[in-house]
Parts: sequence; C-alpha cells; structure tokens
Amino acid sequence: MNGRFSLEGKTLLVTGASSGIGRCVAVECAKMGAKIVINGRNQERLNQTLSMLEGIGHQAIAADLADPEAVEKMVAQLPPLDGVSHNAGVSNIGMIKFLKENDWNDLSQANVFSAIWLTRCLVARKKLNRPASIVFTSSISGNDSVRHGEALYAATKSALSGFAKAAALDLASQGIRVNCVHPGMIETELFHSAQEVMNQDLDELKKLFPLKRFGQPEDVADGIIYLLSGASAWVTGTELKIDGGYTLT
Repeated sequence: MNGRFSLEGKTLLVTGASSGIGRCVAVECAKMGAKIVINGRNQERLNQTLSMLEGIGHQAIAADLADPEAVEKMVAQLPPLDGVSHNAGVSNIGMIKFLKENDWNDLSQANVFSAIWLTRCLVARKKLNRPASIVFTSSISGNDSVRHGEALYAATKSALSGFAKAAALDLASQGIRVNCVHPGMIETELFHSAQEVMNQDLDELKKLFPLKRFGQPEDVADGIIYLLSGASAWVTGTELKIDGGYTLT
C-alpha cells in the first residue's frame, strides 16, 4: 500500500484494544499495513481482537496500565515502535453530591496516569523510533463540552489533553509527535452502558447532531490513522474533534 496515509512497515502499540474504539483502531491499522501490538486487561478478549487482525507478526500483551509495575513489564517486552494509539480508559457517570474519593482515584489512574506513565516508560526505555507518533483518545467532554453526570470523567479527559500538549513540546526535539482525538458520542459498549445509567432517549439525543447520527468506532480510527501516518508529519500538539458537529450547536 503506497501513499502518505499508509502504515506499511510501521509497528504500532494500540492500548484498550480488547473492545470499542481500541479494537477498531487495531483492526483498521492492520488493514493499512501496520504490525500491531495490542494491549488490554483481559487476555481472552485481546485474543479475540488478535484473531481479527489482517497480516502477520501481531502480538497481544495483557496488562493493567493503571499499575506502574505492569506498565514497566509490558514496555520491556515491546519492539521499537513507530506509533502509539492510547485508548485505554473508563467512564464514571454520577452527580457531584454522590461522588466518593475512590471514584476520582480509580478514574484518574485509568484515564490520566496510565497515559502519563506509559509515555514516560516508552521514552525512558527508548522504545520510540524517530520519527514516531503518539495519539491519545480523549473526548469532547471537558475541553469542548460536558453533560450532566460527567464531572469526574470530563476532568480526567481535560487533564489528558493538557498532558498531550506538554508532551508534544517536550518530545518534539526527539522527532516524536503527540496529538489527541476528541470523539463525541461513539456507539460502543461504554456508550450504551452510560446511556442506560442516564436513562436518555437515544432518538432525541441523536437530533442534537448536525449530521444526525452517532459516531462509529471507524470514524475515530480514521482520524487516528491520519495522525499516525506520514500525512500528518507536521502536526503535533493538536486536538482533532470527531463529533459529527455536536460542539457547533
């Protein structure tokens, strides 16, 4: 596969690859010619993703990225990487008066610390080639928009976006680009479980989008592929909204 959007010859780490956006990113990047290392907490679900990848030479490493020791161990096993798509994260829907201390600790560990510590370990162990690209999956929640019950979730996603910008500056001299994608409402298992908690009418919610539909994981994967590819060679520290126009309204 030729062209600046090709991932042919690249080795990529895709986290959160056992389901949802992460799984889709792994599948689509493999189609574009990349060799993929997938990560998630559940080995069985990772193996399901592994079976979906086109090509050869892919591997799966189960590890909880909220655990610093597990991150160190995983990074030690990795080959040199040309890119990282970091999708690991969790959601927590709840009104402020019901929040508990552990809610923040758990969410920040999964959504922010995991990204920071993984990046730190990759850089310290010199696992990133020059050039290389890191793409974090953040959210429109926080920087761009927020909904009822998303106080903690929005806070963690804003923190992730801030870290990405600082990392883009710190790592630019090493030829490492760092960017974020900000998805809107993407139809994944996480999305549907959140809507059940919020008890919202999905047909009514869909009307809030200028493009009149929710996003699909493939919509996000295409944006991530652009940021991992040579087509975005002069793009770093940016935030790509993929939200069907939701934040325009």
